[in-house]
Amino acid sequence: MTFCLGMKCDEGLLAIADTRITSGTEASLAKKITVHQGERHAMFVLTSGLRSIRDKAITYFEERLDQDEPGLVKMYEAANALAEEVRRVREEDSRWLIEGGLAFDLHCIIGGQLEEDDEPHLYLLYPEGNWVEVRSGTPYVIIGESRYGKPILDRVWRHDQPLRNALRDGLLAFDATVTSASDVDPPLDTVLYLNDSYEMNERRFETDELQPIREFWGERMREAVDATTELVDPLIAEIEGSPVAPDHVTPIRPRSQ
Repeated sequence: MTFCLGMKCDEGLLAIADTRITSGTEASLAKKITVHQGERHAMFVLTSGLRSIRDKAITYFEERLDQDEPGLVKMYEAANALAEEVRRVREEDSRWLIEGGLAFDLHCIIGGQLEEDDEPHLYLLYPEGNWVEVRSGTPYVIIGESRYGKPILDRVWRHDQPLRNALRDGLLAFDATVTSASDVDPPLDTVLYLNDSYEMNERRFETDELQPIREFWGERMREAVDATTELVDPLIAEIEGSPVAPDHVTPIRPRSQ
């Protein structure tokens, strides 16, 4: 499984991805973010799915960038180019995947800013090659294991917050996922992009660098849970003081011999 997160705010974009690769009973590490940047373009791609089709699609996309990059001047064009390469791999490999009992499950997050974009853009690309743009109303997207981090981001992350808060909230969402999912783990790759900079800032965080946040957050959650006791006590009292009326009790019938 994978945890890949793309976040958007007024100041720019943030991408976060774990590095755990699981194959059967074996686990290894591999990068799930690719970065492309030049004089007037900067973009990143995050992927979730079978590593073999991921590597093939990214190879085709990078080859296309080398050949056609001057022709891509807006991020939606880059998203379309990646979509075409994903469909190409799907057409080439789907039959063999199906025969092997596998599904074509490649999801991508692509974000950045190209020469004619007035601001950065962030897209979620589906295995079929269609995409949706991540906008201010839904300022983040997760691919892979989304169940545990989503509740945190839904509560705290907003488009009008500073970009440094994106890293804070993204790390907490990642911590929730690591706590509950055995196949997501550090090291954690991050990419930060500030509007109009055309420069991707990339950093990998190791387990020991993330541990202080994990310990602090765990302790504060335990304190918050304890603090809700006085709010729950009146509800417990209501339950204890509300016996079930006799006509609402289903009698237990003896089992027939």
